[in-house]
Amino acid sequence: MNKARRKQIAAVKARIGELLKLAESIRVDVEAIRDDEQDFRDNMPDAIGDSEKGERADAAIEALNEVVENLEGIGELEFETLLDSAAE
Repeated sequence: MNKARRKQIAAVKARIGELLKLAESIRVDVEAIRDDEQDFRDNMPDAIGDSEKGERADAAIEALNEVVENLEGIGELEFETLLDSAAE
């Protein structure tokens, strides 16, 4: 790999670092929304919790959990290692 492409890889790594920071910030925001929805759901009277409104809250919590898990998964990918290998 030549010097110019190594420089491009370094720039891409920096951008990925920014992306990972943004993903972490978004994850924190989504967790806060999920926790608020969970508190809302936990404080519903049983009659409402067993209704369609409770089911919608459960579905929202489940969907938000999936978003959190997916955002966490981004941080577990091996971008830097793979780019380092490419730059050799």
